Amino acid sequence: MEENLFEQMAKRYDTAERQELAKIVVKEVKPEIQHSRSKTLIDYGSGTGLVGLALSDLVESILLVDSSQQMLEVAQAKISRNDITNAKVLYTDFTQESPTLQADIVLVSFVLLHVPDTKKIVQELYNALTDGGKLIIIDFEKNDKVNHPKVHNGFVHEELKQLLTEVGFIHIEIRNFYSGNNIFVNEDATMFISTGIK
Repeated sequence: MEENLFEQMAKRYDTAERQELAKIVVKEVKPEIQHSRSKTLIDYGSGTGLVGLALSDLVESILLVDSSQQMLEVAQAKISRNDITNAKVLYTDFTQESPTLQADIVLVSFVLLHVPDTKKIVQELYNALTDGGKLIIIDFEKNDKVNHPKVHNGFVHEELKQLLTEVGFIHIEIRNFYSGNNIFVNEDATMFISTGIK
């Protein structure tokens, strides 16, 4: 992942389009964690916390994890400004080091497409979950029009399901929930939500 790219983007990351997309994602994720008041949540690849912080009132605690220090500084400013007492940030990269922390729920929203080795990151996310914990993935369906050196061009449901199964997830569900114009590297795209239990 090109680190400095995200560092440069951090201050201007929360565009109107990204905020709108985050609202759509939050609406989709909320039913998945509606009975989680006593649970811990890791938002991995949280960026500025656009999605994660909007879910903070549904869980006992939330940890925003990102490999961009600047993104987390923006997230920390939001936490302080909005007096969110159950949220913290952590600067780390699961593609470089294995997580030593665990949570009941791990959310990865538009993260997998940036990670070259999908299986390795999914394995690390599995390790970061408590037994019986839930992984929630939000990402884009495969789109052959997308051609970018820094991102995958999305995921095929069956292939992702196979990979999640190989890692050890059970009760895997994947479904599309939104299609939009110019939302994936300036191409029209469809977003899916995938859930699996450790």
